[in-house]
Amino acid sequence: MITIGAGRVRGSEQDGISVFKGIPFAKTPFGPLRFAAPVPPDPWDGVLEAVRFGPRPPQPPMMPGLPAWSPDEGLDCLTVNVWTPDPGGSGLPVMVWIYGGAYRSGCADLPVYDGATLAGHGVVVVTFNHRVGMEGYGHVPGAPDNRGLLDSVAALRWVRENIAAFGGDPGNVTVFGESAGAGAVVCLMAMPLAGGLFRRAIAQSVPGMFFTPAHAARVTESIVARTGGRSPYDSPAEVLVAAAEAVATEDIPGNPREWGPIAFAPIAFAPVVDGEVLPDTPWNALAAGASRDVELIAGFNRDEYRMFHVMGGGRFDDVGRAMRVLAPAGAERAYREAFPGAPDEDLYVRLLSDWMFRMPSALLADAHTGTTFAYELTWAPTPVFRACHGLDVPLTFGALDDELAQMLAGESPDLPKLSDQVRTAWTAFAATGDPGWPRYDAATATTHVFDVEPADLNDPEAASRAIWSKRGFSPIG
Repeated sequence: MITIGAGRVRGSEQDGISVFKGIPFAKTPFGPLRFAAPVPPDPWDGVLEAVRFGPRPPQPPMMPGLPAWSPDEGLDCLTVNVWTPDPGGSGLPVMVWIYGGAYRSGCADLPVYDGATLAGHGVVVVTFNHRVGMEGYGHVPGAPDNRGLLDSVAALRWVRENIAAFGGDPGNVTVFGESAGAGAVVCLMAMPLAGGLFRRAIAQSVPGMFFTPAHAARVTESIVARTGGRSPYDSPAEVLVAAAEAVATEDIPGNPREWGPIAFAPIAFAPVVDGEVLPDTPWNALAAGASRDVELIAGFNRDEYRMFHVMGGGRFDDVGRAMRVLAPAGAERAYREAFPGAPDEDLYVRLLSDWMFRMPSALLADAHTGTTFAYELTWAPTPVFRACHGLDVPLTFGALDDELAQMLAGESPDLPKLSDQVRTAWTAFAATGDPGWPRYDAATATTHVFDVEPADLNDPEAASRAIWSKRGFSPIG
């Protein structure tokens, strides 16, 4: 049993690791607190049995086959989970995970995010739920933007105030995340509100999508229209979830004239550069010196878009049109010269990989003025998915039997080896600030390559970087 600020908690044991689940770090963000910034939880009497995960935030199904969220789960969704190898000790490095899910879905209770294997490396692992979709990122009149990011700040404040009771060092916190989780990580680096809450950051496949307030307001208008014109405050969470999904899957796809770049990667939500919670894009903020004292690992997977392409049935848009909407001027000619003879399908997959994740991550490494390390995952365990988006997640957590690992890695005998490479690097970085390879320098773009035979290479994606190097990622809208 452990005593924290709000009361006493009792967890369970898992393979020699102490586990505490479903601890509130904020009040229920519904009722009078709906669309509000998170508020610290009330203390409780007695002992909280922290043995099961808290409810998921409202969201659509994350992928086919997974059950849909239901309000029957409850709405008290702002909870943290802790795995610690030594709850009676002190001074262990702390790693705080932020899940992905295109800012529309995600939860901390997915089996692939189980922290026991990572904690076995001598770190305290924390995961938490934050609001997604309309509840977390929708532009709502009278409410702060970026409530999902504010939830992340509240969770990190909880860590600072309570993690010592679990054996962790509140002065040695590494925040890490993948996809939209990596987007949240780099937003936190740009946010004054998050200053001093973490020492290191790992950003795995940073997305390049950010919205202006006007664009976010347009999305809200479309969602409200789908609800019959009801105010978001008056619409049940499940109604807003359904309306947002309809906008994302029916209104936005294939309509760049109306929706611009997001027509090629249909999303209804992204962080809003509102000038308050998020003063600027991460690239601009880091280049101006934000978080210069935070050590950073930033990287991506070689074939990021491959998973979306395969799961979409191999369909692809007109390459020329996509180049004109998404990439810098002259990109089509540059891509065709860099990859002569490449079929349009391959160019489209490369373009979408670069636009969605690869170049946002690469340019982030260029922008950061503090200590930086870069990586690329090139290990391609199957010819179908290759080194696709999401492959790094089971490698990070050592979840080798998880559904995601089995789908993306198949029966590859190298799966344990690659997972050990990533976990060893991540936990060493959390402990010492050194993942085991040379620091990044924008002049050489030295990058660590994760593969069966790892290597340190100078600028392994030079062709794409040459096309994108003079352009950042401005807010859409």
